[in-house]
Amino acid sequence: MPTLGEIETLTKAWADAQDSLVATVQGLEDAKERLARQYLPALKRQVAIAAAKKSELRAAIEDSRALFTRPKTLVIHGVKVGYEKGKDEVIIEDEDLTVALIEKHFPEQKDLYIKTKKTVKKRAVKDLSELELKSIAVTVMEPGDVVVIKSMDSQIKKYVDRLLKERDEDLGAEEAA
Repeated sequence: MPTLGEIETLTKAWADAQDSLVATVQGLEDAKERLARQYLPALKRQVAIAAAKKSELRAAIEDSRALFTRPKTLVIHGVKVGYEKGKDEVIIEDEDLTVALIEKHFPEQKDLYIKTKKTVKKRAVKDLSELELKSIAVTVMEPGDVVVIKSMDSQIKKYVDRLLKERDEDLGAEEAA
């Protein structure tokens, strides 16, 4: 069994590794921020140019409807242009109002038009007796001691912890495959 001194040494090593990782992540974030500032003006110009070109193309296609009867679409320079059947779109401005009106005008069919999601209120059921819990197929796990290793400071460390967790999950998935 490791001594408290050995655990202290291991904790220090982990904390140092975390600090190094945090510094690298901060460097990455700083570099991303610098790159974003550097490229943002050009990106904005290019987005405006692309939007204008798309608008010109749309106008040309609308003015040339006769060119797109058979076939209704063409692929030109890797871009599909022309006409296709539009998709239906249901627009509901005020969902609560629509639900209330469906309940008023179609009470027998409301289950057909209104989605209801049922979930168990876990806080409420945990107060049931053991017999009652068993009758509804619920088990309440009492909290036990678990190993805790987490950073005690900054958003960056939270980000690092998330990266490490994702890495661990990826490694676990690879081992399972």
